[in-house]
Amino acid sequence: MLAEAPGSSSATPNQQMLKDINRMALVRHLCAHPGLSRADLATAVGLTKSTVSMLVRELLDEGWLVEREVVATGDLGRRPTPLFIDPSRLLLLGAEVGIETIRVVATSLTGEVLARTVANHGTTAKACISALATALNKLRKQLDESQHQIIGIGVGLPGGVDEARGFLHFAPNLQWRDVPFGAQLTEKLAGTSLEGVPLFVQNEADVAAIGELEFNPARASNPLLYVSINQGVGAGVIVGDRLLTGSRGFAGEVGHIVLQINGPQCSCGRRGCAEALIGLRALSRSTEGEEAAPLAELRQRLADDDSETARAVKKAGSYLGVLLQNLSAAYDPACIVLGGSVVELGDVFLQPALKTLNDYAAAANLEPTSVQVSRFGADAVAVGAAALARYHLTRPLAGH
Repeated sequence: MLAEAPGSSSATPNQQMLKDINRMALVRHLCAHPGLSRADLATAVGLTKSTVSMLVRELLDEGWLVEREVVATGDLGRRPTPLFIDPSRLLLLGAEVGIETIRVVATSLTGEVLARTVANHGTTAKACISALATALNKLRKQLDESQHQIIGIGVGLPGGVDEARGFLHFAPNLQWRDVPFGAQLTEKLAGTSLEGVPLFVQNEADVAAIGELEFNPARASNPLLYVSINQGVGAGVIVGDRLLTGSRGFAGEVGHIVLQINGPQCSCGRRGCAEALIGLRALSRSTEGEEAAPLAELRQRLADDDSETARAVKKAGSYLGVLLQNLSAAYDPACIVLGGSVVELGDVFLQPALKTLNDYAAAANLEPTSVQVSRFGADAVAVGAAALARYHLTRPLAGH
């Protein structure tokens, strides 16, 4: 049960924090259970009806919530008014920084994508941050400023991130090290309409996992693993409504779990990492030092019945199954969600992975872990970055 907080403007900082916690508890509950009345909310979160009515009034005025008309049922008496998350007034921006491109989306508070843009970025972190600031402002200008307010920005990065400082430790496939990404992006947004908007930065697979948690209308699986397969391989791990980041922000760097002793060279310097056996280079049969073939070229090779490419994709899929088995043994997840561009290859890649995972489970007389493909497709990281912003904005104590 939540504690009550006074609603006057003379509330102390602790009382104001308690009020914020109660307000956002109502928002989160309506995200998961839309259409409840004020009385229903009061019962669900353990607050008095008068407190809920006061908080709901504020949330309606600010654009968090909206009331809907009650459908006539013929029953006598006053019918309670259902409440919903407002789908249009308060928006989030989410961005994915990929190896070559930036993808930015604007979403509602419940994850509907309302606008998107894609842009190339330079090879340096400085050039990328400039391009990202431009893309964010470009998308903001596509929205009606009189109707839409941006309340949070999230960014997913391909490497280990210290979220509290917005600091990128290392992005192996970009060769970026020790970049104060959050601070530099904040500087680039100064003087624009996005100045002062709360900004959150995290690893790409971690934000995609947050997206599966925040924007899932059903109750989230616990634990939940999101495995991202692009040129690199990463994972986000959700345990009990919280993201597992590790002491340095490197938790989930499963692309650098070694699956083969003295295997192919990985971008991190090791040999036999999952990334080197499952990522885009492995799929395209590229040798060390060569660029990986674009995904479109891989699709064409498969369509042309190129047997060597088919064998490489099947082999990489089998190694993915080994990785999923190891993750299942380590975390015992209720569900693993697969995402990233490589997943778009479909059954030719995924079926060997599932067969390998299921064979390992059968050998141990266990039920195989549930595996799903992300419903957000190519937008998974960008949408997840928007979800990261919602996660923190609706949990005032997150990170404390």
